Order: sequence, then C-alpha cells, then structure tokens
Amino acid sequence: MVRLTVLAASDPAGRRRLPHWLKRPLPSGDFARTRGIVAESGVATVCQEARCPNLTECWSKRHATFMILGDRCTRRCHFCAVVTARPQPPAADEPARLAEAVAGLALRHVVLTAVARDDLPDEGAGHFARCVGAIRERCHGTTIEVLPADFHARRECIGTLCGSGPELYNHNLETVERLSREVRPQARYLRSLEVLRIVKEMAPRIITKSGLMVGLGETPVELGRTFRDLRSAGCDVLTIGQYLQPTRSGHAPVRRFYAPEEFDAMAADARSLGFLSVASGPFVRSSYNAADVFEESRRRLAGSAP
Repeated sequence: MVRLTVLAASDPAGRRRLPHWLKRPLPSGDFARTRGIVAESGVATVCQEARCPNLTECWSKRHATFMILGDRCTRRCHFCAVVTARPQPPAADEPARLAEAVAGLALRHVVLTAVARDDLPDEGAGHFARCVGAIRERCHGTTIEVLPADFHARRECIGTLCGSGPELYNHNLETVERLSREVRPQARYLRSLEVLRIVKEMAPRIITKSGLMVGLGETPVELGRTFRDLRSAGCDVLTIGQYLQPTRSGHAPVRRFYAPEEFDAMAADARSLGFLSVASGPFVRSSYNAADVFEESRRRLAGSAP
C-alpha cells in the first residue's frame, strides 16, 4: 500500500512553494544543437508546448519528443498547457521533416506524440502512421514509441497506427477514475483502458505503456486500483510522475507533492503486479528516459533480465 506524506502545495498567503527536490538543471551539452534541429524541422515538440520541466535536461542530451499534427488540440484537458483551438490541416511534408530531425538528433529511440484531432475523419491516425513510416525509412535501427490520443477507442484508427509497426504503443490514463472527468473532461477512464486492450489484442508483439500523474487529490487505495486496472487491460509499462500546474489559473491545482521515497514505494507496488518496467519519480513523464525504459521492458520480455 502506498503511504503518503502530505506536503502543502502553497503557503497560506497563496504563494507557490515547491519542495527542494523539484529543481532542474541549467542548459548544457547539446542543448543549442537540439534547439536548432527542432526549430529547423518546423515540427512542434511536447517539450515546449506542454512546458515540460525536463526540457533542459533532455535537450542537453539531444533528446526531444515530437508532437505531430500541429500545436493546436481539439480537447481541453485541465492539466495540459497545449493550446486548445481550431487546428490547421495536417502538413503533407511533416513526415519527411520529422524523419530528418530524428536523423539529425541520431535518436536511438523516438517518442512521437500528437494533439487530439477530433476534427479529422480518422482523428489523425493515417498521418500518424505515415510519420512512423517516414522515420522507419529514414532512420534504420531507431525504435519508435507512439503516444496518441484515444481515437475514441475506434478499432480502425488504432489498427492503422498499430499496422505502421511501432515497437511501443503508449496511451496515458493520466489519473484515477474518480478524477478523470474533472481532469480530462473529453476523455474517459474506461475508454483509455479499452485502447490498451485493443492494442494488445490486435498486435500482441507491441509493448503497451501508460502514464499517471499524482498530486491531483487521488488516494492510495485509488492508485492501487488504477495499477490493477492497467495490468488487467494488458499494460506492460507504467510511468508515474508528479503533476505540476502549468499556469496559476486555468489548470487543475496541485493538491499534494509526493516525496521521492513515496515514488519508490509506488514503483514497488506496481512492479509487484507484473509490469515489465516501472519508472516512478517527481520528474518522470511519458517520454522521460523512454529509451532506457523501453530497453528494460524488452529485456524482461525476452527473459534476459531478473
């Protein structure tokens, strides 16, 4: 059972206080090179659009998570900083520009996400698959992780993306069932679980993955139930990270900060259920150190890891 230490998200005067462990490094290494390659590609990144706290660390190591189908989302989730607005039509040359950027960064593993495109007949599944195909053709040896919206659990859309051949299919549950409608009103907890079930049914060889944010007001019992729900849906890999409010207004507030040792306890609880890999920590996000998480999962799947 996960035991929680309650840490206030703000002081009585309303000023934001962060625990000392929520500090990030300054830019170094290949940060400027990564920024240049990303800018030249013209492809959005979730690193920038979602205001990821790991941007400086990841870009300094030439890691970037690309966000295709534009930078405007048709959904308004109360945890996310991506702009909600009417999107532009998909850019026909985006797959080629994306593949060139992945090659320029020499990524051994790439995480490819997208805004929700409820405005398109196939919700963007065909374009997503073309982007996977372009990377596969241009970057031999690069493994591909896809992180799409739920496609309303439409089997034909999920099948299109599975058919493009990603090694890992990631769809985030984000939070516990009780908070799901509040945090992501246009999504559904059970529908997201169904997405993972469909992927595993259609393409058993594809590793499935999901992510949770904590600090939104969930309880230990709810977290444990959510871990079990994910395993029952065939989820192989789990990431757990601290929710951080992107802006002071317009986004769900942080209800609790979890201490590092609590993330360790959550990871132990999740691993006991049989996940291939669990990444749990204050700054863990779906794409954070994703290559290492994938490799651990693949080794365990092959039976070569304890």
